[in-house]
Amino acid sequence: MEPDDLVMDAKGWAWLAYATAHCAADPAAIGALFPTAGRACGREPVSGRPEWSVDQEVRVRLMLALPLTGAGLGAAVFDLYRYGDAAERVAVLRGLARLDAERALGDAGLPIVHDALRTNDARLITAAVGPYAAAHLDDDAYRQAVLKCAFTGVPLTRVAGLARRADRELIRMLTDYTHERRVAGRDIAPDIVHVVEQNGHL
Repeated sequence: MEPDDLVMDAKGWAWLAYATAHCAADPAAIGALFPTAGRACGREPVSGRPEWSVDQEVRVRLMLALPLTGAGLGAAVFDLYRYGDAAERVAVLRGLARLDAERALGDAGLPIVHDALRTNDARLITAAVGPYAAAHLDDDAYRQAVLKCAFTGVPLTRVAGLARRADRELIRMLTDYTHERRVAGRDIAPDIVHVVEQNGHL
């Protein structure tokens, strides 16, 4: 995200500068700073990217400021996720791809994704099936994530990497799911039907 996309008042920018410096100097400090990001910087949609809010972006920047990589970073952000409220957990999940790209997170973020996918909270599931999951989940876990979206009403359009990772077994599972829904006289989301029809040749 470009810096100009984040619009805050002077007080918010001052807090972010203080908080990122503090996290860089003392990783433990993020535990107290992470929950206060919304109050300090606001929760408005980010300009040009309404799916992002200011507090989410600020929280991601706090995580990026941590002088950690790999397993150490994974443990630190898992604690933020485990003890956070729903908004904080979404920020952690949505930040995993950037932590992977910029802080060499690797597979150390997978426990967070797996935990989110065990919930029935559509907000967490949607955040969990982003680019990080598409890059790191094994085939079976990725298929189960797609099925979890189908069962919980998360649009498959929100699943990152689906065009690339839809294999024969996943299409079989989705086909069985649509058949069961039809037999039971239940509606089937159009996006699920589309994926099955588009990949019926697999």
